[in-house]
Amino acid sequence: MSLLQTFTHGAQDLFKPYSLTPMQKLTLRFVVIGLIYYGVVVIEGMLMRLFEVNPSLALGVEPEQFYAIMTAHPLVGIFGSTYSIVFGAFLFLVPFLMKKPLWSITLGNWTLWFIASGTFVFWFAGFVSHYSPLYTLYWPLPADFSQFSVLGGTFFITGIALVMVGTIFFVINIFKTIIYTPDGWEKQPSGALIRSALGLTGLTNLFSKKKKEHLVSLPVAAIARGTVDTALNAGIILFTGVLILIYMVAELFGTSLKHSSIDALLYKNWFWWGLDLIADGLVLIFVAGAWYLLATLITGKKLFMENVARAALFIEMVVSWTVWSHHLMSDQAQPNILKILSGEMVTAFELITQGLAFFITLATLWSARPLKMSHPLKFLLGGLLGFALAVPAGIMQADLGLNRILHNTQWIVGPHVHVAVLVGLTMTLYSVIYFLFPILTNGAKLYSEKLASFHFWAHLSGGIGMGAFMGMAGLKGMLRRTIYFDGEFNIYMILAALSGSLLLLAFLAFFYNIVMSVGLNGVIGIFAPSKIDTKELLPQEK
Repeated sequence: MSLLQTFTHGAQDLFKPYSLTPMQKLTLRFVVIGLIYYGVVVIEGMLMRLFEVNPSLALGVEPEQFYAIMTAHPLVGIFGSTYSIVFGAFLFLVPFLMKKPLWSITLGNWTLWFIASGTFVFWFAGFVSHYSPLYTLYWPLPADFSQFSVLGGTFFITGIALVMVGTIFFVINIFKTIIYTPDGWEKQPSGALIRSALGLTGLTNLFSKKKKEHLVSLPVAAIARGTVDTALNAGIILFTGVLILIYMVAELFGTSLKHSSIDALLYKNWFWWGLDLIADGLVLIFVAGAWYLLATLITGKKLFMENVARAALFIEMVVSWTVWSHHLMSDQAQPNILKILSGEMVTAFELITQGLAFFITLATLWSARPLKMSHPLKFLLGGLLGFALAVPAGIMQADLGLNRILHNTQWIVGPHVHVAVLVGLTMTLYSVIYFLFPILTNGAKLYSEKLASFHFWAHLSGGIGMGAFMGMAGLKGMLRRTIYFDGEFNIYMILAALSGSLLLLAFLAFFYNIVMSVGLNGVIGIFAPSKIDTKELLPQEK
């Protein structure tokens, strides 16, 4: 049998895409798109790793292309991959946990295609034009037309804007699903549902003798609170993109706005406040909610210290709004009061909120021992380990003394960023995917348990190894966003590249395993229109 026949016939007797509900198909579409973009991120990451060892190893990659890849790389990972998988999972889980339909499947599909197309637009713009102000988009870099392509920048920022519009659609769908009353149901108390979702009920229960009922489950509350940060971030990044587009479009029409007044320090604080809502707000809240959900589903036990967990999520949301200044601790113009209060003190408080989530999850798992070491449990523990390593690394950076040493080095992107994202966040998402896979595919089984185990160990060791070796190079003085042609840090970059190759192999094993589990026809069938009578749709969908 040919390889194509193996793919197309391997699992078709078990998996019937035409039997899936529109909600199942929507979620699977998000996951497939997210995994494709994750593959792009891994491949581009390996190209950068090889370039850091020796530019000649990354065939066809010139310095300009290297910086263009570096600009798009984190954005494709955040928006194209992580947003797609997270949004797909949460659009499924909120109605699933609340036992009512999603408010709008149509809006869910619009969310998917805006994010998928927007990611492709900004990635392709960078690939063709080498637009590379790096992901910070610091003013006036995005509009520096002596250094970057105006047309390339225009399309790049347009792609980001499309992603933000799709994100706003997601926010609307989540909150409407929480508060709306389906046709024919008894009227639901929308105000009480919102208070419960935002954690106010859990907070008051800590100090009140008369405990109020939680109308929204804890995972849904975590999704709601993370979605608040998502909404704020989308608004800020969208506004920033429009600001940059004004300069670029004016330049295309022959009018220069270079001398228009934009306060650089105010811009940087505004930008980092918005961007940090992803890094230190949205991610930590969403991840904590995913941990709680997985812990209860895997163990069948009630979450340990649930009221404390609810209150901690509310506090984390507030903390995420006041923590941005740790990104500006080496900026000489930044006021010292902001560096100390926001940069050091509030940042250190995240160790407490995330530490509580870590402890509550482990305590819930411990209460149900002995547990079978299933794939969802293994990846959950891997995600916990990732954040146990990455969060303290971030707290170390948020010290005025250490920041002078660590700022702008490989330490920042190694032990902190890559370990947090690749090990902490991504392994948590893999745990969710492995758990939801049989639910979303009506009971399809994994093609290979051994491939799933290889995926776990290769990803865990590769992610931690790459972060560690990048961190070692940073401690020796290797700067980030810098090309070294003299081989000064080659030993660390070679080891980081070898670790990165494990991540690539892990992804290929996982992707092959999933495709073989559902068959190529199954993957294609996910994107086919659902054969469903319009009478089965909600009024909003007709």
